[in-house]
Amino acid sequence: MTPPAFSPSSLALWDELDHHKFRDEKAVVADNLARVPLDAAERAAVVAEAVALVEQARRSQKKQGVVESFLQQFSLGTREGLALMCLAEALLRVPDEETRDRLIAEKIGSADWAAHLGQSDSLFVNASTWGLMLTGKLVDVDDQARSDLPGFLKRIAGRLGEPVIRQAVATAVKIMGEQFVVGRTIQAALKRSNREGWLCSFDMLGEGARTLADADRYERIYADAIEAVGRTAKGQGPEHGHGVSVKLSALSPRYEATHEDEVWTSLYPRILHLAQIAAKYDINFTMDAEEADRLALSLKLLDRLAHEPSLGGWTGLGLAVQAYQKRGLETIERVADLARRSGRRLMVRLVKGAYWDTEIKRAQVFGRTDYPVFTTKAATDLNYLVCARAMIEAAPALYSQ
Repeated sequence: MTPPAFSPSSLALWDELDHHKFRDEKAVVADNLARVPLDAAERAAVVAEAVALVEQARRSQKKQGVVESFLQQFSLGTREGLALMCLAEALLRVPDEETRDRLIAEKIGSADWAAHLGQSDSLFVNASTWGLMLTGKLVDVDDQARSDLPGFLKRIAGRLGEPVIRQAVATAVKIMGEQFVVGRTIQAALKRSNREGWLCSFDMLGEGARTLADADRYERIYADAIEAVGRTAKGQGPEHGHGVSVKLSALSPRYEATHEDEVWTSLYPRILHLAQIAAKYDINFTMDAEEADRLALSLKLLDRLAHEPSLGGWTGLGLAVQAYQKRGLETIERVADLARRSGRRLMVRLVKGAYWDTEIKRAQVFGRTDYPVFTTKAATDLNYLVCARAMIEAAPALYSQ
């Protein structure tokens, strides 16, 4: 099926979304509450399902791995957990060894590690606690030490002046990273996801073009990733196979509303090229959501892609919608209308959003009358439910990822 011809005049309609960017939060919440996203019976079903999930998770605690045990003991609700998390995050930005050592000494020395001694069922976690407690420094805990902790403590007592600080922290960060990052390359990520039985939308971390050379490089990386995922598709279709998420700011150093002409001449050919590869393999291709100021521009790009004859009847084109934005519901309604106008079913992933601090600070810096995002988690959760119902009701024009 060939979609209807693209009409440039339709692009101006997306700018209307900005009229409600800073709408009064109380008014939006009141409107959402009036929609009653869940009735009494649905609420009861949700609570029952949530309780069952929590109970199942608690029963499986004995099966949890090193990372789960470590995070359970040193949660973000403790000074020690916060110190470790701040340390891991900060070390990624520290360029020299001397500064890293000083930072580690400050963070590790500021917490009451002894309070956690012996509190975990995991021997590794308890051994780590001893290492953190001894003079507030990290020490290397080898396999033999984990099996013979008393003997290890006797041996280590004589050489407290030899902490392998950077190595220990680097290892800890690596272990944590493996919990949240599927693989360093798309090949490794595919191998692990297939071994675990996961269905993934693969995302690249850390991208963001500052130059055209950056954009060229990221386009090649994305193209290679889509090709790799596509070769594993086996005709499953975009609903049942792996997909790839693309960050538009990685494909142009000028992905901004104030540079819209450059977006069409530079960014659009890149995103079209990648979409064509995804269409060839019939896999999901999702445009990631970014800052609120880029929402209308990203939807203009989606509009033109949805009308592209070169993509044929492919139904894998999609986007992410942020529930913490006050325009989430309006965005979904307009995207559903686009799907009907273009004759192309679109895939939508509803997320809460990842740029909250940035959105709040930008609104303050520019003296806005309000914020483009909700300021409470409860309001975001409510909007998520309202948006989710709207997506489900928009089927088959929209497919809820």
